[in-house]
Amino acid sequence: MPAGEPAVDAQPAAPDHPSDTVLGHSLGRKLVLATLVFSLLFTGLSVAARTWLAWQANVATMNTELALIGDVFQRALAKAIWEMDREDLLAHMASMAQVQSVGRIELRLRQSGRSPEVLQQRKPGAPEGGRAPTLQRELSYSPYPGAVEVIGDFTLQGDERLLWLRLRGELLEIVLTQVLQSVLLAGLIMWLFHRSVTVHVRRIARHLATLTPETLGRRLQLQRAAAHRDELTLLEAGVNHLQGNLSDYLARQHRDERELAAHRDRLADLVDAKTTELRAVNTRLERLSRADPLTDLANRRHFDEVKETELRRARRQQLPLSLLVCDVDYFKRYNDTYGHAHGDQCLQAVADALKQTFTRSGDFCARIGGEEFAVLLPALDAEQAVAAAERLRARLLQMGLPHTGSLVALHVTLSIGVAQFDEETMHRFDELMQRADEALYRAKNRGRNRVSN
Repeated sequence: MPAGEPAVDAQPAAPDHPSDTVLGHSLGRKLVLATLVFSLLFTGLSVAARTWLAWQANVATMNTELALIGDVFQRALAKAIWEMDREDLLAHMASMAQVQSVGRIELRLRQSGRSPEVLQQRKPGAPEGGRAPTLQRELSYSPYPGAVEVIGDFTLQGDERLLWLRLRGELLEIVLTQVLQSVLLAGLIMWLFHRSVTVHVRRIARHLATLTPETLGRRLQLQRAAAHRDELTLLEAGVNHLQGNLSDYLARQHRDERELAAHRDRLADLVDAKTTELRAVNTRLERLSRADPLTDLANRRHFDEVKETELRRARRQQLPLSLLVCDVDYFKRYNDTYGHAHGDQCLQAVADALKQTFTRSGDFCARIGGEEFAVLLPALDAEQAVAAAERLRARLLQMGLPHTGSLVALHVTLSIGVAQFDEETMHRFDELMQRADEALYRAKNRGRNRVSN
């Protein structure tokens, strides 16, 4: 690079034609990816829920199986205990242990005056405790009609390994079913989106890419059945309508250019006259930009300029400077009751009251918000400013502007906050403004239609 030439950052060149733009992921692919993510999350939740339900069903099945085993062997165990046939009792316990659902058998034999005798038999490898269900029953024997003797009880605990074995078989089926559903759903959505949206969007893009001022009259045709009236139909109509508007605009532009060329010479003679007129308008606009058009008071911009000037003068001459912030009470209710036209007249009346009250050469009144006014009072302390604010409130009372929507009076009233600049505690005008706003807030909280400092 030659010395002295500025370095230029390399920027990627824009495509010469819209069709040359390299697409990233298509809308269809994004939709499918989003569907797959949702389907996987849904699959996980569904698998967890269905697995829990399958576990509960297996536990219920094992409970039923244990109850059936208890019904089958209960009488035989009671008879063997009563007859003290230990060989037969152990044989029955062995038979029960061979049942697939049983993991552990515990038999408690009651003996008079002694601790119960406990017989246990556990299937090899069966875990202790765990999540398998347990069945407990009493063993009783009737030696003769009408007599029942409780001779023991037995406990059957299910084999937890069988529960997990059954669950694994069902879990594989659950996972395969849910994954297959998710994949089929994503494929169906992609196919439908491609057929109903992607194809037509690409046709619209190709049509727009070939448009020139000479081909604006060629209409877009999506070649869809008349029964298919949806958002793509609106897009097709919108494109054709836009082409028609562009064609009309270009025709008008050409006509205007011809007329402009015809009047160009005349405009050259009017430039000097218009320049002079423009200077006068600018002067008038400068004045208007500093005044509120509705009340003819100073606007916020002019107020911001004057406040700094008065603050510097007060500091330099060691004179007090007070500020009033006034707010029309319940002005929104006034607009709702009388309409916005009368609301404007109300603001003009308040502005007239301000002009009639503050007539000193240094007094400065401004409209700083919708129904909010501010008054700068140079060389007046807070006590004098409060007295001036009361005169303003009294003058507005004399006007007697009706306000039936007010909650404090039947006429328009003002809430006024008064603050005096204190050079020791204040460093900027914004702090004086904040102090006056706080005083206005206190006036409103104390019932409005009053002056607070």
